[in-house]
Amino acid sequence: MSAPQYRRVAAFALAAGLGLSLAACSTKSDADGTGADGKVTITVDCMPVGTEKELLANWNADVAAFEKDNPDITIKSVSVGTQCNNPPDFTARLAGGTTTDVFYGYMTDLQRVLDSGQAMDITPFLTDENVPTWKDVDPALKQVFTEGGKTYALPVKNYSMGLVYNKVLFAKAGLDPANPPKTWAEVRAAAKKIAAADKSAAGYAEYSAGNTGGWHFTAEIYSQGGQVLSADGKRADFNNAQGKQVLQNLKDMRYGDNSMGSRQLLQWGDLLTNAAAGKVGMFVGAPDTTQAIVSQFKGKYDDWAVAPLPGQDGLAKATLGGGDGYFFKKGLTDAQVEAGLKWVAYQKLTVGKGQFDYVRAKPQNYPVGVPQPLLFAKDSPTAKAEFELRKANANVDPSIYSLFEAQQLPIKGEPANAQAVYAVLDSAMSGVLTDPNADIDALLKTAEEKVNQLLAAGS
Repeated sequence: MSAPQYRRVAAFALAAGLGLSLAACSTKSDADGTGADGKVTITVDCMPVGTEKELLANWNADVAAFEKDNPDITIKSVSVGTQCNNPPDFTARLAGGTTTDVFYGYMTDLQRVLDSGQAMDITPFLTDENVPTWKDVDPALKQVFTEGGKTYALPVKNYSMGLVYNKVLFAKAGLDPANPPKTWAEVRAAAKKIAAADKSAAGYAEYSAGNTGGWHFTAEIYSQGGQVLSADGKRADFNNAQGKQVLQNLKDMRYGDNSMGSRQLLQWGDLLTNAAAGKVGMFVGAPDTTQAIVSQFKGKYDDWAVAPLPGQDGLAKATLGGGDGYFFKKGLTDAQVEAGLKWVAYQKLTVGKGQFDYVRAKPQNYPVGVPQPLLFAKDSPTAKAEFELRKANANVDPSIYSLFEAQQLPIKGEPANAQAVYAVLDSAMSGVLTDPNADIDALLKTAEEKVNQLLAAGS
C-alpha cells in the first residue's frame, strides 16, 4: 500500500457485473498452451495506459527486447488501469476466472487469490534459469507469497515506512534538518515548533479515512513493538498499551499542542496535496511518497527528506512494509509458467532492465535515486549492483534518503485481511483526531470487537 498503489477494500458485490471484463484473456490455443506458430503465448496485465506515453513506450520496448531474446515466447499485454489492481475489477476477475495468465496483486491479496482457486503453485519452476536473481530476493518477501511451503507469486515491488519531513519548515522552526526526530516525543516537540513558526502549516499530519488511517495505525503500533493481530491471525491484538500509546500520541499533538491543523479525515491525496504546498512538517510515509509529492502534486524534491520511523524510546522497533507481485493463473501449462517467470524476471527483477533500467529513466526525468523497490537482500550481489547503477544515474539527490537507508529497521508485513482491518481502525484514528473528548479505551475496545467479528466470519 505504498503511495502509488493505494486501494480501498474490494467490493465483492460488484463481481457479477464486472466478471466478464477480461474474459477474452485466455490464451491457450491448444492443450499445451502452444500456438500454431510453435510459440508459447501468455497474457500479462499492468501494461501502462495510453495516457502514460513514456511508460507505455518503455513497456512495449521491453516486450520487444524480451521476445527477441526469447523467440519462442509471445507476450500479450493487457492494461487494467493506472492502479494495476483496481479492487472491484480485481475481485470480479478472480471470481469470474478471467484474470490474465500472469496477473498483478498486492502482498495482502495472497489469501484472496488462494480462496478464489485461481493461484498456481510456482515453486517447482523457481530455478536459476527462469528467475536468475531469485536467490538474491529478500527472503521476507518470498515468505509473503508463500503458504504451506508453496510459493504463488513473484514479488516485484516493496516499500517500508519512515518519517518524511519538510526541511524548509524544519529550518524555519529552528530545527536541524540533518537531525530529525528519533522518538515520538521528539516528533511532538518538533511538530509544536513547526506549527508555531508557520501558523498555516501542520507540524505533523496524519491519515484517518479511506483505510489509510488504519494503515498508519498499523505502522505506528509496529513502531511501538506491537502488532495488529495475534500471531495466528485469529484475533485483534491492538487493544493494549502499545495501541493506546499510538492514539495518545496523536491526541496530544492534535488537541494538547494544536500542532496538526484543524482539517482532519485526510486520505492519501489530501495529505500529499498539503505537503506539496509546503503546509506539512512531518508525516509517516515510504520514500516514494516524495516522488508522488513532486510528480503528482507539483512539490519539490529539495524540500524533503526521509528518516527512519521513530519509536517510543528510540527508533522504531519495527516498521511496516508492503508491496506487490505477480501471480500465475491456475491451469497454465509448464511452458506458460516458465515463460511468465522469465518475463517477470526480465521486466521486474533484472538490474538494468525494465523497472531497473535507470540509464533509460534518467533522461526521461523519471526519478532515479529513490530507494525503492527494496526487493533484494541487503549486501547480496544483486542489491549491490542495483545500488551502484541507481547511484550512477541518479537525477534525484540521494542525500534525501541517506538517513533512511543508513538505518534499516526490521520490517513487518501487513496483517491478514489488511484492508478490512484498516477500515475498522480508521474509526479509532478519526475519533482521536476529531473529538477532543475521545475515549481512547472505548475506541480501541469497539475496534477490537469489530475486527474479531470480521476475523470470525472469515472476512
